[in-house]
Amino acid sequence: MELYIHIPFCVRKCAYCDFLSAPADQDTIARYMERLQEQLALQAAPFRHTQIDTVFIGGGTPTILHPEQIEKLLAAIHDNYALAENVEFTVEANPGTLTPGKARALAAGGVNRVSLGLQSACEQELRLLGRIHTYRDFLHSYELVREAGIRNVNVDLMSALPGQTIRSYEKTLQQVLALHPQHISAYSLIIEAGTPFYEQYREDERLRDAGEQPHLLPDEESERAMYELTGELLATHGYERYEISNYAKKGYECRHNIGYWTGEPYLGLGLGAASYTDGIRYSNTSDLGAYLDGDFSRYEEQCLSKEDRMAEFFYLGLRMTQGVEKAEFVRRFGMRAEQVYGEVLAQLVSQQLLEDTGSGYRFTPYGRDVSNQVLYRFL
Repeated sequence: MELYIHIPFCVRKCAYCDFLSAPADQDTIARYMERLQEQLALQAAPFRHTQIDTVFIGGGTPTILHPEQIEKLLAAIHDNYALAENVEFTVEANPGTLTPGKARALAAGGVNRVSLGLQSACEQELRLLGRIHTYRDFLHSYELVREAGIRNVNVDLMSALPGQTIRSYEKTLQQVLALHPQHISAYSLIIEAGTPFYEQYREDERLRDAGEQPHLLPDEESERAMYELTGELLATHGYERYEISNYAKKGYECRHNIGYWTGEPYLGLGLGAASYTDGIRYSNTSDLGAYLDGDFSRYEEQCLSKEDRMAEFFYLGLRMTQGVEKAEFVRRFGMRAEQVYGEVLAQLVSQQLLEDTGSGYRFTPYGRDVSNQVLYRFL
């Protein structure tokens, strides 16, 4: 099983972000950490003898915590859960919040993978995104992680930003590649409802989606060029694309995310965190006040039907470059995929959006470019 832990606090919420996070004072953070450790212990009981293969502490900004808070949280995880000997243990870290003491606390607590949210190496683009750090801050944080002895590092990047050019994006890629991280996540900006960016750029996004010329966002052709440049440039530096937006040196694929895409069970702890155990998906409360009062109830509980699970097999599994295996579908569901999705699969193959490899199905390069249009066919 996988374990996810949510730290929902940030120094400042970024203008594009719709994740469950908010600024908070130190007293609120301290109270939250007390409740989180209570939940860690309370919900461990059914899983005492379940091996935890991956741990992911995300946010928000986990590195907003003090070193002592980090130490206590990591100790509580080790005390309550049976971590695999080769556990992949990831913590998200934002440049501008990492210190030598925090980096040492992470390493001492068994963290062996850090995900750094750079987004861009261009100072103007960072300011526009509302990030609190500069590129120099990122370099300092990267050095702190390496000096602490953590050898597996991911760097998050974003493309199709307002005012971004292909040249400025390529410069960001080159600067990151010079650092030789083990993993790079490269996502295209999505304008999410309810964010400041939505108010600023929703009309631009509508124009781009309609194939017209946006005023502030890169046009559709430039966005695609950035996407293609990412794959081509990273491939020349030894990074394999193993998922639509994720690239890794061989052996450094993110096992935690692969677990989500392949249907592994996971337990989510902390505000708003989701779980999927015994075929049931549910989440924690998203109300910070309720969580601080000790509300660890299950919300939005859904028992996934066989049809739900078959659909997820395809629309999550196809995100992986290797695609999905026919034999695995039979093993899970007792029937061939063609018996359920025969017409859909035949159409997608004939349209050259999917490739039938004989043993399974995977995206063609064109299919990957328009993946959302393909994946919804399985819902």
